[in-house]
Amino acid sequence: MQNQILILIGLTLLPFLELRASIPYGILNTDLNWMAVFITCVITNIILAPIIYFLLDKVIHFFFFIKPFKKVYDYYIIKTQKKIHKYVEKYGEIGVTLFIAVPLPGSGVYSGALAAYILGLSYKDFLKAAATGVLIAGVIVTAISLTGNEAFKFLI
Repeated sequence: MQNQILILIGLTLLPFLELRASIPYGILNTDLNWMAVFITCVITNIILAPIIYFLLDKVIHFFFFIKPFKKVYDYYIIKTQKKIHKYVEKYGEIGVTLFIAVPLPGSGVYSGALAAYILGLSYKDFLKAAATGVLIAGVIVTAISLTGNEAFKFLI
């Protein structure tokens, strides 16, 4: 059982898969209760959010020592942030929440953190958006996995 939980955590930490892969794997391929799978994957994914945002912020600043990178960053990112600031203030958190909540590969915490950083969303707002989005995605993926699992049992 401990190995199964570690596999779920490992799958959840993989970029672009996250709980979109770990929940179906846990429900369909392990002996774990679906609630244990849901809680493990959602908590792991939520814990991942602040770590990714923090590291992204620190890694970006490390590259500022490279002049061409700094020029491109200042031109595109800062310019974009200034242009869309009023929209980010109005819709930013909700937009990032919905982006993370979409249960498709590539729309999770990793890409949500990058989008939030580029949009200039605050750390606190991103954390709220990420936690809510992960919870919504977890519920959707769990419901689909449970429904699909029962449908397949009916056919077999």
